[in-house]
Amino acid sequence: MALKMHGALTAADLGQRLGTSGEAARQQLVRLADEGLVAASSAPSGVGRPIQRWELTPAAETRFPDTHAALTVQLLEIVRESLGQTALDAIIARREDDTRAGYEAAMAGRESLSGRVAALADLRSAEGYMAHWNEAEDGSIILIENHCPICAAAKSCQGFCRAELQVFRAVLGPGAHVERTEHIVNGGRRCTYVIREVDG
Repeated sequence: MALKMHGALTAADLGQRLGTSGEAARQQLVRLADEGLVAASSAPSGVGRPIQRWELTPAAETRFPDTHAALTVQLLEIVRESLGQTALDAIIARREDDTRAGYEAAMAGRESLSGRVAALADLRSAEGYMAHWNEAEDGSIILIENHCPICAAAKSCQGFCRAELQVFRAVLGPGAHVERTEHIVNGGRRCTYVIREVDG
């Protein structure tokens, strides 16, 4: 909290603010650095050793309150109530089109279904879905998403989940049958998709 409020500080400055010694503060900073929450940078001090200042990393920023989920849900409700369901559907459709175009571009040159699923898992992980895939004994491919970064919006508007499934089917191609078998929004621990090759 002190680093959030005051920016980069030396261990001595932080210790003073917290009413402890600089060495005790440094030990805590080292522990936080091991967790990836703070990082140190050195700056010349003229004479003697450089001054080491500690600051929060982007990972640490996620520890502070963030109302984006509540804001997103509020905006969806405002669109629905003020402009109607048709306007909300149009927004979701536009997002679906943009997402599909981005995925298709990233998958260019991936001919095999497993190659496309692997690319899709990488894309989804980069978006925060913590995705991975594997091949099942029956020859199907399982795509698993362990997290849903838009869960609040998806719970407020199921159109996001429908659009997501349509995007998967579109980018994996007519030779793939995609079925969602677990769904976070419906109480599942994760979202799981079973993907099978079919005659195009």
